Amino acid sequence: MSTKKRILFIAHEMSPYLEMTEFAEIANRLAIKANDGGFEVRCIMPRFGVVNERRHRLHEVVRLSGINVSIDNDDYPLQIKVASLPNARLQVYFLDNEDLFKRKYIFHDEQDHWYDDNGLRTVFFCKGALETVKKFGWPPDIIHCSGWMTGLIPMYLKTVYKKEPVFLHSKIVYTIGQNTFKEKLGTDFTKLANIHANIKDKDLEPFKEATNTAMFRGGALNADAVTFGAEKVEKSLQDEFGKARGKKLLAYNAESDLTDYLQLYTDLAK
Repeated sequence: MSTKKRILFIAHEMSPYLEMTEFAEIANRLAIKANDGGFEVRCIMPRFGVVNERRHRLHEVVRLSGINVSIDNDDYPLQIKVASLPNARLQVYFLDNEDLFKRKYIFHDEQDHWYDDNGLRTVFFCKGALETVKKFGWPPDIIHCSGWMTGLIPMYLKTVYKKEPVFLHSKIVYTIGQNTFKEKLGTDFTKLANIHANIKDKDLEPFKEATNTAMFRGGALNADAVTFGAEKVEKSLQDEFGKARGKKLLAYNAESDLTDYLQLYTDLAK
């Protein structure tokens, strides 16, 4: 039986599949370095339409099919595909839905208009990622979330999934990156995000503005450790979490060889 510590990376971008900010490459390097460093690693990200299935050799995982993600009394089928990260012996799982992700663009259409359902897509991805891990039956010691789109996951782990056996011993790392959008996720975002009776109003409070900053704040507030994934992050977030008590912190370091992240994972997983 493997005694390796397990790390689950959940991100909405990772090289070479999708690169929107500099952290996409860091996420790739982190997964490989952790895998080479003696950790057991898996990754989850959305299967946006811009991810080329043929080039990256994605294929559907039949044994994981059949999950429906329920949001605001509607069910959304979850399709799970997998690929091997190039130059690494680890798997990346892609979450897909015909209506939500099969588009030629990511968060804005060809006229650069913000998709009205980006809030729904975010909730679907966050809940779908955790349901996928339940289906794996693969208890992660560390869950590292990066990108604003993963912001709900730490809160869900502290509320809805708190007593799930697969997550009982999971520690959460959340990376605050650079703001990449100025729009909002919709006036109904917290209603959509309220996926279970265990979620209280105070849990949704950090997300109520439905902005890029709000997503980062909500993710960081519910994490066990906070890292900064860009040199320029929202000043209010830098001020709030740069010296946060009760959390392990990791400042941005452009010259880092990422061993500081591996040490953070090791310390959290003890």
